Formats: sequence, structure tokens, C-alpha cells
Amino acid sequence: MTDELLVVRAQLGERAALAELVLRWRMPVWTYVRRMLDAERADDVAQEIWLAVVRGLPRLREPERWAPWLFTIARRSVTDRLRAEYARAEAFAEVEAVADDPAEATVERAELAAVLSGLPVLEREVLVLFYLEDLSVEECAQVCRVPVGTVKSRLSRARRLLREHLTEKGWQP
Repeated sequence: MTDELLVVRAQLGERAALAELVLRWRMPVWTYVRRMLDAERADDVAQEIWLAVVRGLPRLREPERWAPWLFTIARRSVTDRLRAEYARAEAFAEVEAVADDPAEATVERAELAAVLSGLPVLEREVLVLFYLEDLSVEECAQVCRVPVGTVKSRLSRARRLLREHLTEKGWQP
């Protein structure tokens, strides 16, 4: 069954359709959020996202746009969390250290995650959406609410920065 049909059925109140959507998209959403935040915050934000999805699903007018709509909610949730944390940090003049995720299996994966986390948020976001979540440039633009050209320039800058960071770490491009 397609996502579009599941969305329509969920909008009509079919709980099994909503459960299927959550089952299909739980890991892609969590993975996106995890790439933007640490594991503990990712769990909390992912729950917030699914709550927003359940509340907002009846208002989704174009069921065929499920994935961009879902990732737009995810993006807003991540942004809201980061804004709140930045505001709190400024108010208390504290800098919070980002905790490492002990579940990362290999050193290379940990290094890559560190390199990704070292990228500016806007570039990291587009890189994650495009390469890791397989959204098109147009869908990335819709999620980020920027023109397609901006997505392309952010992707270009993200690739360059990623290449530079990896080269500094001794990785061969």
C-alpha cells in the first residue's frame, strides 16, 4: 500500500493505517533527527514529531506530499529544540557539551558523525536530507523553505566542507 493511500486512510480514522505509516517512517525520521542532534535529544524530538504528525494529519491537504510534510515537521522540531537550547545557554551563559552516543559501533562512524556535527547547521541539514534521507533538491527546498538554488549552494558548500574536514582527518576523498 502506498504512503498516499495510508495517509488518506489514517485521515479517515483508520488506526492501522496510521500505525503502518509510523512503522515505515519511524527510523527515517529518527535517523534524520539523530544526525542533527545527539541520541538522547533525538528520542525526545522524535516523539514530539510523531505527536505533531498525529495532530496535524487531518489538515494535510496533499497526501502525495507526505514525505516533505513529515520532514518539514521534523525540521521545525529540531530547529525549535536548538533555539530553546541556545536561548537557555545564552541566558545562563553556559556552553553545553554534546554527549557522544555510546551506541556507535565503529571508530569510523564516530569520526564521520563528528565531522557531520562540525558542519554548520544549514549545510548539515541539506546534506542529511539530500543524501541520507534521499529527498530531491526540490523536496529539500520545500522542507527548508528556501529556493532550489539555495539548496544547491548549501549542498555545494556542505560537500566542500565535508571534503576538507575528511582530508584533515587523513581520509582519502
